[in-house]
Amino acid sequence: MKRIAVYISLLSLALVAVISCSGSAGKRGTKAGEDAAAATDNDPRPAKRLIEVLSPADNASYACTDRIVFSVAPAAGQVQADSVQVWVGSRLARTITTIPATAELDMNGDPGRISVRAVAFSQASRPQTVALFINLVSDITPVTYRYRVVKSFPHDRKAYTQGLVYDNGFFYEGTGQQGESSLRKVEPETGKVLSQVSLDGSLFGEGVALLGDRIYQLTWTSKVGFVYEKETLRQINRIYYQTQGWGLTTMGDSLVMSDGTNVIWFLDADFNVLSSVDVWDNKGVVDNLNELEIIDGELWANIWQTDRIARIDPRTGKVLGYVELNNLLPREEREPMTDVLNGIAWDAEGRRLFVTGKYWPRLYEITVLPASRN
Repeated sequence: MKRIAVYISLLSLALVAVISCSGSAGKRGTKAGEDAAAATDNDPRPAKRLIEVLSPADNASYACTDRIVFSVAPAAGQVQADSVQVWVGSRLARTITTIPATAELDMNGDPGRISVRAVAFSQASRPQTVALFINLVSDITPVTYRYRVVKSFPHDRKAYTQGLVYDNGFFYEGTGQQGESSLRKVEPETGKVLSQVSLDGSLFGEGVALLGDRIYQLTWTSKVGFVYEKETLRQINRIYYQTQGWGLTTMGDSLVMSDGTNVIWFLDADFNVLSSVDVWDNKGVVDNLNELEIIDGELWANIWQTDRIARIDPRTGKVLGYVELNNLLPREEREPMTDVLNGIAWDAEGRRLFVTGKYWPRLYEITVLPASRN
């Protein structure tokens, strides 16, 4: 199961994280740094150490709406820099002509890991670039939500739930585990599986989403997914992606996908990447994002290996709140194979919220209410 196989896939997760971070850096841009490097390579002047950046410290954390104090001083015993350009991501934030100097840098209000580069220029030296990274955490303190059970429904204890969708009186459920993965149409009141498509035994099924009259289903590490007719569950297409596949939902005409990191991907119906956003709360990165659901414009995400759901602003990636679902499944209902919470479905017309878990015998309709701020 995923909780065992994850140890085998740590290297893959690290690679995905590197790819995701590279993608985020590309989104913010590094062209200025590349141009400076190219110019330096062709510069016949000797390289001199021109400046020292005193603040911010590398890997320091700030709220994404803070003004960051940037401080620069001349390097001891070296030639004087004529000017220093300060770049925040791909944006030229300030040009300094008198050194030492201190300046305040405005951030753009979005959380994430971003580069700060100081490029010093002198008539006597090649340009010198000092680069560092800062972490911009969310400026929002998440609200903690408690739950109340409205109704309990039977659920197949043998279903390793990876994705859950409610539509027109039925659940469409994706299950995982090699040799057990499937897509199912389920009757809510009884938990009866009305129709089912099984995946090849080598595949580990993941999230599912409904877009129009098509159902999309991911697989975990195979980088392939499937598209089905909703009415017949007949497979009509395949989709491909470069990350791991975890959770999937829809927002308007777009698909929204998680890959086990803190990155959320927005895709078109052909699975072309439209954009991405990094998820942070006021303390740092929020990763292990799994099953997804859009509810009243918010992105709700199960956090794998926990009984917690993050409520996320899909535009900024800021965590707005956490729904704590500890002890939702009673101890007497648990067996050795019972796993964590996973599965969120929203009945928009009936304003009903459903949740379940991996190998859970029950599926619950719940309501949530704010309890406190962390």
